[in-house]
Amino acid sequence: MELSSIIDPGAVRFVSGVSNRKRLFQILGDLAAEAYGVASREAAEALANRETLGSTGVGKGIALPHARLAELNDVIGVFVRLDRPIDFSSVDRLPVDLVFGLFAPVESGVDHLKALALVSRTLRDTSVCSKLRSNGDAATLYAVLTEITAEAA
Repeated sequence: MELSSIIDPGAVRFVSGVSNRKRLFQILGDLAAEAYGVASREAAEALANRETLGSTGVGKGIALPHARLAELNDVIGVFVRLDRPIDFSSVDRLPVDLVFGLFAPVESGVDHLKALALVSRTLRDTSVCSKLRSNGDAATLYAVLTEITAEAA
């Protein structure tokens, strides 16, 4: 599995003016709607509901919010780089500026976990995160996200 099979180039953005998780989830839902045709409101609500179980802020300025949606047949991803980090109740208490959202079918089973592990491995790479943080162009952000998994294959 490669990130390019999970995320569409149109599902990557540099976003400014986000001050809280609720607004971030709305943006992720809108992005999923634009890129994949899912229902924006349901996607945002699913992320918010999942977040009540525990923060998906994994540390080092990274969050991996994820949720299951009945309308999906495949795992899909959205990515945003925030211009200013926001509080995410992360495990290390650092604010978040790199957010990779995953949406999976309700019955996705192991595919959801594989996708989450792939995204996690990719964003644990400090050079990838440095490149993402130094760019605001969506096409460049997509290239950075997908080039590492292509090279590792």
